[in-house]
Amino acid sequence: MSSPTRKDTKAPTQASPRPEIDAFLQKVKSLGPTVTAGKRGRLIFALDATMSRQPTWDSACALQADMFREAASIGGLDIQLVYFRGLSECRASGWVAGSDKLASLMRGITCQGGHTQIGKVLSHARQEQARQRVQALVFVGDAMEEGIDDLSAAAGELGLLGVPVFMFQEGSDPVAETAYREIARLSRGAYCRFDTGSAAQLAELLRAVAAYAAGGIKALSDLSARKAGGARLLLAQMKK
Repeated sequence: MSSPTRKDTKAPTQASPRPEIDAFLQKVKSLGPTVTAGKRGRLIFALDATMSRQPTWDSACALQADMFREAASIGGLDIQLVYFRGLSECRASGWVAGSDKLASLMRGITCQGGHTQIGKVLSHARQEQARQRVQALVFVGDAMEEGIDDLSAAAGELGLLGVPVFMFQEGSDPVAETAYREIARLSRGAYCRFDTGSAAQLAELLRAVAAYAAGGIKALSDLSARKAGGARLLLAQMKK
């Protein structure tokens, strides 16, 4: 993922078609509410921080604030940042309840060359779920360099535990797409691809998942009533 050769030979990225994003949002709708009244939602926000992600890292840092803003009026959302880079580094932050704290954590991270460690992310999510309920795991990446059977087994365990994994793929690597779709399917989550450099597409997806994690579909319905323009139309599609 991080080598110059792989980057140079990567197929040209294509924009994620609108129907694909709509299908993802419909999938979120079908999951139903997962938060007990009066309880804050908990969401794990996992990122690939290897070198190929450097061009869009700053964008991801900015977009995480949108998740907090969308969830704040619903009842709140605690987010834990998980990232991997290098050959074996995979770290998790504490749980934070404010965008400033999470943004500060992300600004202190620099991307480094290495291989994917998605398996560690899935294992960590299972451990967190054992401690306290986790409503969702979001992963943003662009590659997969691990055994798909092992990842599938870990994803299936999360599905049985009620932790859906939302896999967001940057770019169009076919190996990554196959794995991401399978992880999403087995965990009873959803997959969607977004165009490299298109912050608007990713922001739209992150806001939807944040609202879902904080308050389920009712929260999304309430949110649509407060929003204007494209956001209102987006959330209206989720109620069909």
